Amino acid sequence: MTDIWTETVPLVDGSSLRLTVAEPVSPVRGGIVVLHEARGVTDAVRGLVRGLAGDGWLAVAPHLYHRDGADELDGAANDDEVQQQVDRLEREQVMTDTDTAFGWLADHDISADRMGVIGFDLGGSVALLVAAKRRLGAAVTVGGEGVALAPSAGLSSLIEAAPGLTCPWLGIYGESADGTTDPEIGRLRDAASRSEVATDVVVYPRRGHRFDDDPDIAADAWQRTLNWFDSHLR
Repeated sequence: MTDIWTETVPLVDGSSLRLTVAEPVSPVRGGIVVLHEARGVTDAVRGLVRGLAGDGWLAVAPHLYHRDGADELDGAANDDEVQQQVDRLEREQVMTDTDTAFGWLADHDISADRMGVIGFDLGGSVALLVAAKRRLGAAVTVGGEGVALAPSAGLSSLIEAAPGLTCPWLGIYGESADGTTDPEIGRLRDAASRSEVATDVVVYPRRGHRFDDDPDIAADAWQRTLNWFDSHLR
């Protein structure tokens, strides 16, 4: 089984960034920064880190809530408490933390064209915002929030940021609870197409609380993700 561990990196502002890392047992194909969901570095995030490493990628997840001393919000935290945590995120701090994760990959001999970024939920939104500000090899957003409205006051909306994408970007979304496609997803697709890079937006049917509750859909979305990185990180 792929090992997973956590390292601590000091930052210039005096804080320390925690990085959850997994290294493939096979030759390293490249590196991917994994951005966590609104509840922090959960078991699902650690599973994504381990899964990417199992496919040959050096994977690293920065703990974006570290300035509040949090890694993962308690399971008892309600939606309002989670949103309050998200609202404390500032764009420059997020970029500093992701830059540190990319720097960690560079220190492990990964060039920028072999670096990717992925996130789901809150992390999906941040992944697109990072891909619009930094030169990378590829990016994937899974169910990102803040498509038309910013996920927090300190971050941009995805529609606003998408025309500035600097690397190939894949967006993976699910239908709304009523079985329709959110019209804002169409606006996001159009905004991304105005960038000068390859983009794709996939919308899956919803067959549970979340579109990826269906194992067949989850497997297809995972394979699309791996194919996207395989095609663009060379």
